Amino acid sequence: MAVWIQAQQLQGDALHQMQSLYGQHFPIEVRHYLSQWLEGQLWDVIDLENPQEEFKAKRLLDSLIQELQNKAEHQVGEDGFLLKIKLGHYASQLKSTYDRCPLELVRCIKHILYTEQRLVREASNSSSPVGGMMDSMSQKYQQINQVFEELRLLTQDTENDLRKLQHNQEYFIIQYQESLRIQAQLTSLATLPPADRQLREPTLLSKRATVEAWLTREANTLQKYRLDLAEKHQKSLQLLRKQQTIILDDELIHWKRRQQLAGNGGPPEGGLDILQSWCEKLAETIWQNRQQIRRAEHLRQQLPIPGPIEELLNDLNSTITDIISALVTSTFIIEKQPPQVLKTQTKFVATVRLLVGGKLNVHMNPPQVKATIISEQQAKALLKNENTRNDSSGEILNNNCVMEYHQATGTLSANFRNMSLKRIKRSDRRGAESVTEEKFTILFESQFSVGGNELVFQVKTLSLPVVVIVHGSQDNNATATVLWDNAFAEPGRVPFIVPDKVLWPQLCEALNMKYKAEVQSNRGLSEENLVFLAQKAFSSSSINPDDYRGMTMTWSQFNRESLPGRNFTFWQWFDGVMELTKKHLKPHWNDGAILGFVNKQQAQDMLMSKPNGTFLLRFSDSEIGGITIAWVAENPNKPGERMVWNLMPYTAKDFSIRSLADRISDLNHLLFLYPDRPKDEVFSKYYTPPLSKAVDGYVKPQIKQVVPEFTTTNPDPAANPTYMDHGASPVVSHPPNYGIYPPIDSMLDADGDFDLDDTMDVARHVEELLRRPMESQWSGQQS
Repeated sequence: MAVWIQAQQLQGDALHQMQSLYGQHFPIEVRHYLSQWLEGQLWDVIDLENPQEEFKAKRLLDSLIQELQNKAEHQVGEDGFLLKIKLGHYASQLKSTYDRCPLELVRCIKHILYTEQRLVREASNSSSPVGGMMDSMSQKYQQINQVFEELRLLTQDTENDLRKLQHNQEYFIIQYQESLRIQAQLTSLATLPPADRQLREPTLLSKRATVEAWLTREANTLQKYRLDLAEKHQKSLQLLRKQQTIILDDELIHWKRRQQLAGNGGPPEGGLDILQSWCEKLAETIWQNRQQIRRAEHLRQQLPIPGPIEELLNDLNSTITDIISALVTSTFIIEKQPPQVLKTQTKFVATVRLLVGGKLNVHMNPPQVKATIISEQQAKALLKNENTRNDSSGEILNNNCVMEYHQATGTLSANFRNMSLKRIKRSDRRGAESVTEEKFTILFESQFSVGGNELVFQVKTLSLPVVVIVHGSQDNNATATVLWDNAFAEPGRVPFIVPDKVLWPQLCEALNMKYKAEVQSNRGLSEENLVFLAQKAFSSSSINPDDYRGMTMTWSQFNRESLPGRNFTFWQWFDGVMELTKKHLKPHWNDGAILGFVNKQQAQDMLMSKPNGTFLLRFSDSEIGGITIAWVAENPNKPGERMVWNLMPYTAKDFSIRSLADRISDLNHLLFLYPDRPKDEVFSKYYTPPLSKAVDGYVKPQIKQVVPEFTTTNPDPAANPTYMDHGASPVVSHPPNYGIYPPIDSMLDADGDFDLDDTMDVARHVEELLRRPMESQWSGQQS
């Protein structure tokens, strides 16, 4: 299907060329609905110049017609009804067109596929990673489909051999009955007179000798047929096991890994339709071979012939049972994972799916699935097949669900829609481990039978690790545990072991993936951003990215130990930045207006070479989830000298009162966003529109941010009458009378940075004043 997926992305002339390949001789709808099947057939092995190859082409034509008819039969609903008629018409049309010349069908399809591949190859840059990945994927899919075709032919061959064996055995039994009849006649001669006996005995003895010789010869032939059939079944099972390993241990495991990385913000894991179609083909082929082996065993029991065949059939039956058991148990998977940070008393959902449920008719007696939460130790014991005595580590409400079959999609799944973790039972923690480092998992289990209770399966699957919290304040640290586990878990690990330390580039990849997903931005972390993070993580001053490539970071450095001189960890600081950006700064980050990952010294070096009023936005080093404005201006204490000022950090609480864009608009001394963009050009589209004019004599007040040292009076008070410019208001202009602002000098620290602890108190005081009735603020003034 990969070639067809790429072909549908063609544009312009290439698209027109692709469309011109189709018509009444081969409708494009057939290419679309049978794309996977068409790309999986061995068209190249048919020699179009050899008339003797016509029977192979005829077989492919018959298979094509059968696939179209099957596709038509599975269509449901109003749209499905029309498609059913159309596909049925195409099946009849192709049969009438190519029934007498099937090699022409092969010629047509080969031309279509080769041309599509050429157009796709020319349209894509084969050197690009995406193009190379698609080519690789296309080859892999084609190989898998080719093996399925080989298995189909092998299974058809053994079916023919089995029928031949059955026919020969039935004839053998008839001849054996004839030998018994001759023997009975010979026995009855003893009762005849000697003369009659001598007359008839030689003929019967001759017949018996002939029949017994034939039986001896035919018994050897039957034994050879049985052994040859068993050897062919061994070959089929070897190929089946190899194909199943590729699909389950490679493709399905890769899908699960993508699902795990999607939990960290990676790309979606993708649908399961192709995987399900492969697993269903496996199930169908396995079941056909199993039924053949059982029929061969029945023939052996019907006519025992001494030899090794009994042991061979027992081995084959055991092998095929192991193969189908592995298939069924491995394809019981979690399509939608429960949340990995799971809060008690909170509703959550999950979906479990059996990829071979429809093909094995499991839905005829729908099984029930049960969900249980278990600890890491219980999960380890479960995978070791140790008796866990049905232990659980908590109580989940609404934890039973019946699997439903969706005929339109052919899926069998259980959708848990209203689960809730009522309580959790924690284990004893190790060393410095906190509750947010303790991992649990949701165990989903079910039991069902296939083949009329012929085989009964008990299936179990574990969710990705979950961290249970009881309060929102634990979410930050719980997310760190999940991030580390999702990023660095090895396939097939013992639950839920992860490395204690990882290379810095590996962690950078995980952080970048998480950041882009949380902020919902295509702008990820640049190399300069990652160098800043490395400096913070390792307390280093190096700006060379190569210096950090070989360095490792431990889990303790990541989220146990506080950063030097701080009371928070590296992860807590990074998560604070993500949360602030996600909730309040996303458009500015996407616009490139926020440099963010810059320290105070770097900001000073960058700004000192720029004109006064140039500013930049950087994340606070000292506060979780804070962002500050740094700008260059004159030093009021030393005329003619310039310095860089840093505003005390804003947090989410500040932006819930007034947005970043409005705050930048309020500060008239900020003129250019680094390096030289006028601030209104960058931020004006985010400014809050002016308030409506006064109604019935009332004016609605609005808070405006002021930095006292840089406050300028609005030259035209009437220009914006709906705003109360606090910098020009009498309350703010006369602090001795109203006592709102403390003295300016007390707001500056030794580095010239504003201490906004005081100014924030001012802002809150002003906000409180504005909420009061007007008469209480302005005594003697009418409202």
